[in-house]
Amino acid sequence: MSLIARATLRAAASSLRTPAFRRNFAAIKYTTDHEFVKTEDGVATVGITKFAAEALGDIVYVELPEVGSSIDQKETMGVVESVKAASDVYMPVSGEVVEVNEELTDNPALINQSPIEQGWMAKIKISNPAEIDEMMDESAYEKFCEESH
Repeated sequence: MSLIARATLRAAASSLRTPAFRRNFAAIKYTTDHEFVKTEDGVATVGITKFAAEALGDIVYVELPEVGSSIDQKETMGVVESVKAASDVYMPVSGEVVEVNEELTDNPALINQSPIEQGWMAKIKISNPAEIDEMMDESAYEKFCEESH
């Protein structure tokens, strides 16, 4: 490996250890009710997982929470309806709704296409960060899905 290539790799690796990188890294956790929580700077982006979206089938309607409302963990925050069934969506973490994904009103199928990146339901200002510690990481969630279905 050339000297320039090694220097470039070292510089890239050290940039991953900087506080800015760690601060912007978004961790994703999962609940046993098949909701996800993607946290970044005290705000959680929440919605249903790909597993849940696939189980529901083609999603045709979404009811979102109201911006400004405070919702406790495990309370109903919305509804997802598909051609197969309607399902309540539970708040995975307590907090105040600061934003909802208005695009879902006109295009609920975004949940089927990309549940985390485009089909998220709401952004929550987290009031109890300790609740996130109780959730599963991706590996544990995958194992949970395999074992329970």
